[in-house]
Amino acid sequence: MPIAFDANLGGLAGVICLALLVSRIRKSASSLPLPPGPPSIPFLGNVIGLKPDTVWLSYTEWAVKYGEIMYTTTLNQRVLVISSERVATDLMDKRSNIYSDRLQMALVDVFGLGVLTSSIPYGPLWRKHRRLYHQVFQERSALRYRPQQLQKAYNMVEQFMEDPEHYLEHLQSYAAAVVMSIVYGYDIYPINDPIINAAKISIDMVTKVATPEKSAIIAVFPSLLKLPAWFPGMSFLNDSIICRKYADEMFDLPYEYVKKSLAEGVAKPSMVSDAIQRYKLDSDETSDPEMTQVIKCSSATAFAESFHLVKACALKSLSLFLAASDTTNATILVFFIAMMQNPEIQARAHAELDRVVGDKRLPVFEDRAALPYIDALIREVRRWRPITPIGVPHATVEDDVYEGYYIPKGVAVVSNLWAISRNEAKYPSPETFRPERFIGPDGELTDDTVQWSFGFGRRICPGRHIADAALWGAIASFLAVFRIEKPDGPEEEIKWKHGLTICPLPFKCKFVPRRDDINPTKLKSLIELSMGSW
Repeated sequence: MPIAFDANLGGLAGVICLALLVSRIRKSASSLPLPPGPPSIPFLGNVIGLKPDTVWLSYTEWAVKYGEIMYTTTLNQRVLVISSERVATDLMDKRSNIYSDRLQMALVDVFGLGVLTSSIPYGPLWRKHRRLYHQVFQERSALRYRPQQLQKAYNMVEQFMEDPEHYLEHLQSYAAAVVMSIVYGYDIYPINDPIINAAKISIDMVTKVATPEKSAIIAVFPSLLKLPAWFPGMSFLNDSIICRKYADEMFDLPYEYVKKSLAEGVAKPSMVSDAIQRYKLDSDETSDPEMTQVIKCSSATAFAESFHLVKACALKSLSLFLAASDTTNATILVFFIAMMQNPEIQARAHAELDRVVGDKRLPVFEDRAALPYIDALIREVRRWRPITPIGVPHATVEDDVYEGYYIPKGVAVVSNLWAISRNEAKYPSPETFRPERFIGPDGELTDDTVQWSFGFGRRICPGRHIADAALWGAIASFLAVFRIEKPDGPEEEIKWKHGLTICPLPFKCKFVPRRDDINPTKLKSLIELSMGSW
């Protein structure tokens, strides 16, 4: 007599078998060795061996001994350090479904910044943010913003011509102007801009309070946040209330500006105006409050990260908010240093511009394909001194096995971009500034676009095409108008601010008009002729 088979029992048996199989696989995986790494001491892990201001140098030194994939610990956080482009591509690109999470840092939420894209865990909400970025900032879509980017670059060159002494302020204004124009279609005020002020106040408060020491303690003992503000050491909770107020303004003020501009029919193309119209939020904000919040938070992230407000440290135990100088500013400063120290390279770039553009106008994006040396120079600037030498950390969402090593769930995954930039097999004599390394024997650009400087996988910088265009517009315009020279007098040693970024400290620099007839009036005429060709 045949045995009756209950389908429900069969399904349950299947689930049980699958669970046992997964359990066995995980047990098998966890029996494999962890990647090699330096010996640690209880609780502190490898903290003592890390150079606090130049963590990436410690990682690079350790990688020589322990290899391109390395396991370390810092207090209660496990950290996987990747020091080669090959491994970073294998894991964070090819297995991005595993390596795209973010570490959750308690202080981010305390200051009202946990809703920003860079802080959101990998999941449905993060995908909505990412989809919005992709619709606006993918390479083809980003082309529409080039005219306003180039106009901001021209405006900055005018400021340098009229007032070269305050070049740092001009760079900061340029970075903010580009981002605010593209994200909100907003032209910032020359002084006391309310939106910029709100961001700067938040930056000042966070950088003052979120010290590495305090962040490390909160990371290990998050329950301390439940203590009242009057408790010794917890007074920063009062500051966090004020910071959240300004963070809310950073979210709401520019969004409301775009809504009003759309209602009045004067809105410029921007990330937010496009999104509001795409999701039909211009008539009734309450029709989709979730999408409204996604637009506010994702656009505020693009704005805030232009000031490096929320790029937290790779290590949960050393988390802090970076200083206010943004990557565009710092990269242009590195360009200035490279040109001062390598006049022969600057002369070659000038010669290419003169041959292609001439002296009757300024460069436009349509010239870019005919200016390979300028592109090679920009790639070398990004490689020579990567502004973020350790990438913003990813985190694993499940266990993994790679090349015989067990990589556990919940580990922080750090890409050591400094080590990648110093790979002598790919970049011989890495300390030498040499744009020619990106030009092949045929005179054309190589396939190496230094994309690793923007990160890896699904967490790669979504605004990389915008950032690349902003750099090209600024650098090509500078080279068309100025020679960048060392100041008169004894040679000054360039000093660098080290932390979680590498940024040159203020230095003296000369911006000499390349031609005798270039003055503010002549430059304005060149700009008008150049803009008329768009």
